Amino acid sequence: MRNAKLEKQNHQQLGKELELFLTLEEAPGMPFFLPNGMAIRNELVNDWKQKHIQAQYAEIQTPVMMKQHLWEQSGHWDHYQENMYFSNVDEQSYALKPMNCPGAILLFNSKRRSYRELPVRYAELGLVHRHELSGSLNGLFRVRSFTQDDAHLFVTPAQIEAELNGVLKLVHEFYEQFGFEYKIELSTRPEKYMGDLSMWEQAEASLENVLKVRGLAYDINKGDGAFYGPKIDFHILDSLGRSWQCGTVQLDFQMPEKFDCTYIGEDNNPHRPVMIHRAIYGSIERFMGILIEHYGGDFPLWLAPVQVKILPIADAHIDYANEVAQRLRQHGRRVEVDSRKEKIGLKIREATLRKAPYIVIIGDQEVANSSLAIRKRTDNSQHSLKFDDFLLELAQNR
Repeated sequence: MRNAKLEKQNHQQLGKELELFLTLEEAPGMPFFLPNGMAIRNELVNDWKQKHIQAQYAEIQTPVMMKQHLWEQSGHWDHYQENMYFSNVDEQSYALKPMNCPGAILLFNSKRRSYRELPVRYAELGLVHRHELSGSLNGLFRVRSFTQDDAHLFVTPAQIEAELNGVLKLVHEFYEQFGFEYKIELSTRPEKYMGDLSMWEQAEASLENVLKVRGLAYDINKGDGAFYGPKIDFHILDSLGRSWQCGTVQLDFQMPEKFDCTYIGEDNNPHRPVMIHRAIYGSIERFMGILIEHYGGDFPLWLAPVQVKILPIADAHIDYANEVAQRLRQHGRRVEVDSRKEKIGLKIREATLRKAPYIVIIGDQEVANSSLAIRKRTDNSQHSLKFDDFLLELAQNR
Protein backbone atom coordinates (compact mmCIF):
# COMPACT_ATOMS: atom_id res chain seq x y z
CA MET A 1 0.00 0.00 0.00
CA ARG A 2 2.74 2.43 0.99
CA ASN A 3 4.84 1.49 -2.07
CA ALA A 4 1.84 2.13 -4.33
CA LYS A 5 1.34 5.54 -2.70
CA LEU A 6 5.03 6.33 -3.03
CA GLU A 7 4.99 5.40 -6.72
CA LYS A 8 1.92 7.59 -7.26
CA GLN A 9 3.60 10.50 -5.47
CA ASN A 10 7.07 10.05 -7.06
CA HIS A 11 8.40 13.55 -7.65
CA GLN A 12 10.02 12.72 -11.00
CA GLN A 13 6.79 11.26 -12.38
CA LEU A 14 4.73 14.17 -11.03
CA GLY A 15 7.36 16.57 -12.35
CA LYS A 16 6.60 15.31 -15.86
CA GLU A 17 2.82 15.10 -15.45
CA LEU A 18 2.50 18.57 -13.94
CA GLU A 19 5.27 20.06 -16.13
CA LEU A 20 7.39 21.23 -13.20
CA PHE A 21 10.98 20.36 -14.14
CA LEU A 22 13.15 18.31 -16.49
CA THR A 23 16.44 16.47 -16.10
CA LEU A 24 18.27 16.29 -19.43
CA GLU A 25 21.41 14.53 -20.63
CA GLU A 26 22.84 17.88 -21.74
CA ALA A 27 23.32 18.81 -18.05
CA PRO A 28 23.27 15.75 -15.77
CA GLY A 29 22.32 16.61 -12.21
CA MET A 30 21.42 20.20 -13.15
CA PRO A 31 17.61 20.47 -13.35
CA PHE A 32 15.70 22.62 -15.81
CA PHE A 33 12.65 24.35 -14.30
CA LEU A 34 9.54 24.79 -16.42
CA PRO A 35 7.09 27.69 -15.83
CA ASN A 36 4.93 25.64 -13.44
CA GLY A 37 8.00 24.64 -11.43
CA MET A 38 9.19 28.23 -11.35
CA ALA A 39 5.84 29.29 -9.87
CA ILE A 40 6.43 26.96 -6.91
CA ARG A 41 10.08 27.93 -6.63
CA ASN A 42 9.28 31.65 -6.68
CA GLU A 43 6.70 31.25 -3.92
CA LEU A 44 9.25 29.42 -1.74
CA VAL A 45 11.83 32.13 -2.44
CA ASN A 46 9.39 35.00 -1.79
CA ASP A 47 8.29 33.44 1.49
CA TRP A 48 11.95 32.91 2.45
CA LYS A 49 12.80 36.55 1.70
CA GLN A 50 9.82 37.91 3.64
CA LYS A 51 10.53 35.82 6.72
CA HIS A 52 14.19 36.85 6.70
CA ILE A 53 13.31 40.54 6.43
CA GLN A 54 11.08 40.13 9.49
CA ALA A 55 13.89 38.31 11.34
CA GLN A 56 16.28 41.20 10.53
CA TYR A 57 18.62 39.44 8.11
CA ALA A 58 20.38 41.33 5.32
CA GLU A 59 20.31 39.55 1.95
CA ILE A 60 23.56 39.26 -0.02
CA GLN A 61 24.81 37.63 -3.21
CA THR A 62 28.36 36.36 -3.76
CA PRO A 63 30.10 35.12 -6.96
CA VAL A 64 29.58 31.57 -8.17
CA MET A 65 33.29 31.22 -9.05
CA MET A 66 36.30 32.42 -7.02
CA LYS A 67 40.07 31.92 -7.07
CA GLN A 68 41.70 28.73 -5.81
CA HIS A 69 43.63 30.42 -3.00
CA LEU A 70 40.35 31.32 -1.28
CA TRP A 71 39.41 27.62 -1.08
CA GLU A 72 42.89 26.77 0.18
CA GLN A 73 42.47 29.36 2.93
CA SER A 74 38.98 28.10 3.86
CA GLY A 75 40.11 24.47 4.11
CA HIS A 76 37.83 23.24 1.33
CA TRP A 77 40.89 22.52 -0.83
CA ASP A 78 42.18 20.00 1.72
CA HIS A 79 38.84 18.64 2.92
CA TYR A 80 36.47 18.87 -0.06
CA GLN A 81 38.53 19.09 -3.28
CA GLU A 82 37.22 15.84 -4.80
CA ASN A 83 33.68 17.29 -4.81
CA MET A 84 34.58 20.57 -6.52
CA TYR A 85 34.67 21.84 -10.12
CA PHE A 86 37.64 23.87 -11.38
CA SER A 87 38.45 26.17 -14.27
CA ASN A 88 41.38 28.26 -15.48
CA VAL A 89 40.83 31.95 -16.22
CA ASP A 90 43.67 34.30 -17.18
CA GLU A 91 46.16 31.55 -16.24
CA GLN A 92 44.75 31.36 -12.71
CA SER A 93 42.86 28.45 -11.17
CA TYR A 94 39.28 29.13 -10.09
CA ALA A 95 36.69 26.92 -8.42
CA LEU A 96 32.92 26.92 -8.64
CA LYS A 97 31.78 27.36 -5.07
CA PRO A 98 30.52 24.21 -3.31
CA MET A 99 29.50 26.34 -0.32
CA ASN A 100 28.64 29.99 0.25
CA CYS A 101 30.53 30.62 3.50
CA PRO A 102 33.83 32.09 2.17
CA GLY A 103 31.98 34.71 0.13
CA ALA A 104 30.04 35.84 3.20
CA ILE A 105 33.29 36.07 5.15
CA LEU A 106 34.87 38.28 2.47
CA LEU A 107 31.92 40.66 2.80
CA PHE A 108 32.22 40.73 6.59
CA ASN A 109 35.95 41.50 6.25
CA SER A 110 35.37 44.19 3.64
CA LYS A 111 35.29 46.93 6.27
CA ARG A 112 36.27 47.61 9.88
CA ARG A 113 33.60 46.28 12.28
CA SER A 114 32.51 47.47 15.71
CA TYR A 115 30.90 45.37 18.42
CA ARG A 116 27.91 47.70 18.05
CA GLU A 117 27.24 46.23 14.56
CA LEU A 118 27.04 42.65 15.78
CA PRO A 119 25.23 40.40 15.25
CA VAL A 120 25.67 40.65 11.48
CA ARG A 121 23.12 38.34 9.84
CA TYR A 122 23.77 37.65 6.15
CA ALA A 123 21.23 35.58 4.18
CA GLU A 124 21.99 34.27 0.70
CA LEU A 125 20.21 32.15 -1.89
CA GLY A 126 23.51 30.94 -3.30
CA LEU A 127 23.95 28.72 -6.36
CA VAL A 128 26.54 26.04 -5.58
CA HIS A 129 28.04 23.12 -7.51
CA ARG A 130 29.20 19.79 -6.12
CA HIS A 131 30.47 16.82 -8.08
CA GLU A 132 28.15 13.90 -7.34
CA LEU A 133 28.73 10.51 -8.98
CA SER A 134 26.47 10.05 -12.01
CA GLY A 135 24.98 6.86 -10.58
CA SER A 136 23.78 8.69 -7.47
CA LEU A 137 21.87 11.45 -9.30
CA ASN A 138 18.15 11.36 -8.55
CA GLY A 139 15.70 13.98 -9.85
CA LEU A 140 15.72 16.94 -7.47
CA PHE A 141 16.94 14.88 -4.52
CA ARG A 142 20.56 14.38 -5.60
CA VAL A 143 21.88 17.03 -7.98
CA ARG A 144 25.15 18.71 -8.92
CA SER A 145 23.86 22.28 -9.13
CA PHE A 146 21.52 23.66 -6.48
CA THR A 147 20.57 26.77 -4.54
CA GLN A 148 21.29 26.74 -0.82
CA ASP A 149 19.16 28.95 1.38
CA ASP A 150 22.14 29.94 3.44
CA ALA A 151 22.69 32.35 6.25
CA HIS A 152 25.91 33.31 8.02
CA LEU A 153 25.76 35.10 11.31
CA PHE A 154 28.77 36.84 12.84
CA VAL A 155 28.26 37.18 16.59
CA THR A 156 30.10 37.91 19.81
CA PRO A 157 30.58 34.97 22.19
CA ALA A 158 27.96 36.51 24.50
CA GLN A 159 25.40 36.54 21.64
CA ILE A 160 25.74 32.87 20.63
CA GLU A 161 22.84 31.39 22.56
CA ALA A 162 20.42 34.26 21.85
CA GLU A 163 21.14 33.98 18.12
CA LEU A 164 20.79 30.19 18.18
CA ASN A 165 17.43 30.65 19.87
CA GLY A 166 16.38 33.00 17.07
CA VAL A 167 17.45 30.48 14.45
CA LEU A 168 15.53 27.62 16.11
CA LYS A 169 12.41 29.80 16.26
CA LEU A 170 12.73 30.66 12.55
CA VAL A 171 13.22 27.00 11.58
CA HIS A 172 10.03 26.07 13.44
CA GLU A 173 8.10 28.87 11.71
CA PHE A 174 9.14 27.57 8.28
CA TYR A 175 8.36 23.91 8.87
CA GLU A 176 5.10 24.52 10.66
CA GLN A 177 3.48 26.15 7.61
CA PHE A 178 3.98 22.95 5.59
CA GLY A 179 2.60 20.76 8.36
CA PHE A 180 5.98 19.09 8.94
CA GLU A 181 6.87 17.51 12.23
CA TYR A 182 10.62 17.30 12.73
CA LYS A 183 13.29 15.63 14.82
CA ILE A 184 16.57 17.18 15.96
CA GLU A 185 20.08 15.71 15.95
CA LEU A 186 23.21 17.18 17.51
CA SER A 187 26.19 16.14 15.36
CA THR A 188 29.57 16.18 17.08
CA ARG A 189 33.26 16.35 16.07
CA PRO A 190 34.15 14.15 13.05
CA GLU A 191 37.34 12.14 12.74
CA LYS A 192 38.71 14.64 10.20
CA TYR A 193 38.38 18.15 11.62
CA MET A 194 40.01 21.60 11.83
CA GLY A 195 40.98 23.46 15.00
CA ASP A 196 41.82 22.44 18.53
CA LEU A 197 39.84 20.18 20.84
CA SER A 198 38.92 22.88 23.39
CA MET A 199 37.18 24.99 20.71
CA TRP A 200 35.16 21.95 19.61
CA GLU A 201 34.12 21.18 23.17
CA GLN A 202 33.06 24.79 23.71
CA ALA A 203 31.03 24.81 20.48
CA GLU A 204 29.32 21.49 21.22
CA ALA A 205 28.43 22.65 24.74
CA SER A 206 26.84 25.86 23.38
CA LEU A 207 24.64 23.97 20.93
CA GLU A 208 23.58 21.39 23.48
CA ASN A 209 22.80 24.04 26.09
CA VAL A 210 20.43 26.00 23.85
CA LEU A 211 18.52 22.80 23.00
CA LYS A 212 18.19 21.98 26.69
CA VAL A 213 17.08 25.50 27.63
CA ARG A 214 14.37 25.39 24.95
CA GLY A 215 13.28 21.97 26.22
CA LEU A 216 13.73 20.35 22.81
CA ALA A 217 14.22 16.61 22.46
CA TYR A 218 17.29 15.62 20.43
CA ASP A 219 19.56 12.70 19.59
CA ILE A 220 23.36 12.73 19.51
CA ASN A 221 24.85 11.86 16.11
CA LYS A 222 28.44 11.22 17.14
CA GLY A 223 31.17 12.17 14.67
CA ASP A 224 28.86 13.59 11.99
CA GLY A 225 29.68 17.29 12.42
CA ALA A 226 31.11 19.44 9.61
CA PHE A 227 34.91 19.56 9.41
CA TYR A 228 34.88 23.11 10.83
CA GLY A 229 32.31 22.75 13.62
CA PRO A 230 29.48 20.80 15.30
CA LYS A 231 25.92 21.22 14.09
CA ILE A 232 22.23 20.77 14.81
CA ASP A 233 20.37 18.95 12.02
CA PHE A 234 16.61 19.02 11.48
CA HIS A 235 14.89 15.93 10.06
CA ILE A 236 11.39 16.63 8.76
CA LEU A 237 8.73 13.90 8.53
CA ASP A 238 6.62 13.88 5.34
CA SER A 239 3.11 12.55 4.66
CA LEU A 240 4.58 9.13 3.78
CA GLY A 241 6.31 8.88 7.16
CA ARG A 242 9.79 9.35 5.69
CA SER A 243 12.51 11.40 7.36
CA TRP A 244 14.49 14.04 5.43
CA GLN A 245 17.47 15.95 6.76
CA CYS A 246 16.94 19.55 5.59
CA GLY A 247 17.80 22.33 7.99
CA THR A 248 21.12 22.68 9.75
CA VAL A 249 22.73 25.07 12.23
CA GLN A 250 26.52 24.95 12.53
CA LEU A 251 28.65 26.76 15.09
CA ASP A 252 32.07 27.66 13.72
CA PHE A 253 35.11 28.97 15.60
CA GLN A 254 37.48 27.90 12.79
CA MET A 255 36.59 30.01 9.73
CA PRO A 256 36.84 33.36 11.56
CA GLU A 257 40.33 32.26 12.68
CA LYS A 258 41.42 31.19 9.19
CA PHE A 259 40.21 34.44 7.62
CA ASP A 260 41.31 36.67 10.51
CA CYS A 261 37.80 38.05 11.07
CA THR A 262 37.74 40.74 13.76
CA TYR A 263 35.57 43.38 15.31
CA ILE A 264 36.57 46.19 17.65
CA GLY A 265 35.21 45.51 21.12
CA GLU A 266 34.00 47.87 23.83
CA ASP A 267 37.57 47.86 25.15
CA ASN A 268 38.76 49.27 21.79
CA ASN A 269 40.74 46.08 21.08
CA PRO A 270 40.21 43.59 18.22
CA HIS A 271 38.18 40.46 19.01
CA ARG A 272 37.31 37.34 17.05
CA PRO A 273 33.63 36.84 16.15
CA VAL A 274 31.97 33.44 16.18
CA MET A 275 30.29 32.32 12.94
CA ILE A 276 26.95 30.53 12.73
CA HIS A 277 26.16 28.74 9.46
CA ARG A 278 22.48 28.05 8.90
CA ALA A 279 20.12 26.62 6.26
CA ILE A 280 16.40 25.80 6.56
CA TYR A 281 15.23 24.38 3.23
CA GLY A 282 18.69 22.87 2.82
CA SER A 283 18.42 23.46 -0.90
CA ILE A 284 15.53 24.87 -2.90
CA GLU A 285 15.67 21.97 -5.37
CA ARG A 286 15.64 19.13 -2.86
CA PHE A 287 13.01 20.80 -0.71
CA MET A 288 10.79 21.17 -3.79
CA GLY A 289 11.22 17.44 -4.49
CA ILE A 290 10.19 16.67 -0.91
CA LEU A 291 7.14 18.96 -1.17
CA ILE A 292 6.03 17.39 -4.48
CA GLU A 293 5.99 13.95 -2.84
CA HIS A 294 4.66 15.22 0.50
CA TYR A 295 1.61 16.77 -1.19
CA GLY A 296 1.44 14.25 -4.04
CA GLY A 297 1.23 17.25 -6.38
CA ASP A 298 -1.91 18.53 -4.59
CA PHE A 299 -0.26 21.76 -3.50
CA PRO A 300 -1.94 24.21 -1.16
CA LEU A 301 -3.35 27.25 -2.90
CA TRP A 302 -0.32 29.51 -2.30
CA LEU A 303 2.08 27.00 -3.89
CA ALA A 304 -0.10 25.65 -6.72
CA PRO A 305 1.41 26.49 -10.14
CA VAL A 306 -2.08 27.18 -11.53
CA GLN A 307 -4.40 28.33 -8.77
CA VAL A 308 -7.52 28.79 -10.87
CA LYS A 309 -8.42 26.95 -14.07
CA ILE A 310 -11.24 28.64 -16.01
CA LEU A 311 -13.30 26.46 -18.34
CA PRO A 312 -15.68 28.19 -20.81
CA ILE A 313 -18.32 25.71 -22.02
CA ALA A 314 -18.56 27.19 -25.54
CA ASP A 315 -16.99 29.86 -27.72
CA ALA A 316 -19.68 32.34 -26.65
CA HIS A 317 -18.29 32.19 -23.10
CA ILE A 318 -14.60 32.77 -23.90
CA ASP A 319 -14.64 36.57 -23.73
CA TYR A 320 -16.12 36.55 -20.22
CA ALA A 321 -13.69 33.80 -19.19
CA ASN A 322 -10.73 35.89 -20.36
CA GLU A 323 -12.11 38.96 -18.59
CA VAL A 324 -12.39 37.04 -15.30
CA ALA A 325 -8.87 35.62 -15.78
CA GLN A 326 -7.37 39.05 -16.32
CA ARG A 327 -9.10 40.47 -13.24
CA LEU A 328 -7.75 37.57 -11.16
CA ARG A 329 -4.23 38.14 -12.50
CA GLN A 330 -4.48 41.78 -11.45
CA HIS A 331 -4.98 40.47 -7.92
CA GLY A 332 -1.84 38.32 -8.15
CA ARG A 333 -3.51 34.98 -8.93
CA ARG A 334 -2.07 32.38 -11.30
CA VAL A 335 -4.79 31.56 -13.83
CA GLU A 336 -5.23 29.58 -17.04
CA VAL A 337 -8.19 29.57 -19.46
CA ASP A 338 -8.93 26.34 -21.35
CA SER A 339 -10.61 27.68 -24.50
CA ARG A 340 -10.26 24.49 -26.56
CA LYS A 341 -13.24 23.16 -28.52
CA GLU A 342 -13.65 20.16 -26.23
CA LYS A 343 -16.55 18.85 -24.16
CA ILE A 344 -16.75 20.41 -20.71
CA GLY A 345 -16.55 16.98 -19.07
CA LEU A 346 -13.13 16.36 -20.65
CA LYS A 347 -11.92 19.82 -19.61
CA ILE A 348 -13.00 19.20 -16.01
CA ARG A 349 -11.26 15.80 -15.91
CA GLU A 350 -8.02 17.23 -17.28
CA ALA A 351 -8.06 20.23 -14.92
CA THR A 352 -8.65 17.81 -12.04
CA LEU A 353 -5.72 15.64 -13.12
CA ARG A 354 -3.54 18.76 -13.27
CA LYS A 355 -4.58 19.35 -9.63
CA ALA A 356 -5.85 22.93 -9.92
CA PRO A 357 -7.18 24.00 -6.46
CA TYR A 358 -10.09 25.85 -8.11
CA ILE A 359 -11.96 25.14 -11.34
CA VAL A 360 -14.28 27.87 -12.61
CA ILE A 361 -16.92 26.83 -15.14
CA ILE A 362 -18.52 29.50 -17.30
CA GLY A 363 -21.71 28.99 -19.31
CA ASP A 364 -24.78 30.96 -20.32
CA GLN A 365 -26.02 31.43 -16.77
CA GLU A 366 -22.65 32.74 -15.52
CA VAL A 367 -22.34 35.21 -18.40
CA ALA A 368 -25.92 36.42 -17.92
CA ASN A 369 -25.55 36.85 -14.14
CA SER A 370 -21.88 37.97 -14.10
CA SER A 371 -21.22 35.04 -11.75
CA LEU A 372 -18.82 32.10 -11.48
CA ALA A 373 -19.57 28.38 -11.03
CA ILE A 374 -16.75 27.24 -8.78
CA ARG A 375 -15.41 23.75 -8.03
CA LYS A 376 -13.02 23.40 -5.11
CA ARG A 377 -10.49 20.58 -5.28
CA THR A 378 -10.33 19.85 -1.56
CA ASP A 379 -13.98 18.79 -1.23
CA ASN A 380 -15.10 18.57 -4.89
CA SER A 381 -18.02 20.87 -4.06
CA GLN A 382 -19.55 23.29 -6.57
CA HIS A 383 -21.07 26.66 -5.73
CA SER A 384 -21.87 29.95 -7.43
CA LEU A 385 -20.23 33.24 -6.44
CA LYS A 386 -19.83 36.79 -7.68
CA PHE A 387 -16.27 37.80 -8.55
CA ASP A 388 -15.61 39.83 -5.37
CA ASP A 389 -16.89 36.99 -3.19
CA PHE A 390 -14.59 34.57 -5.02
CA LEU A 391 -11.65 36.90 -4.38
CA LEU A 392 -12.55 36.87 -0.69
CA GLU A 393 -12.68 33.07 -0.63
CA LEU A 394 -9.24 32.88 -2.25
CA ALA A 395 -7.85 35.35 0.28
CA GLN A 396 -9.18 33.26 3.17
CA ASN A 397 -7.41 30.12 1.91
CA ARG A 398 -3.69 29.41 1.76
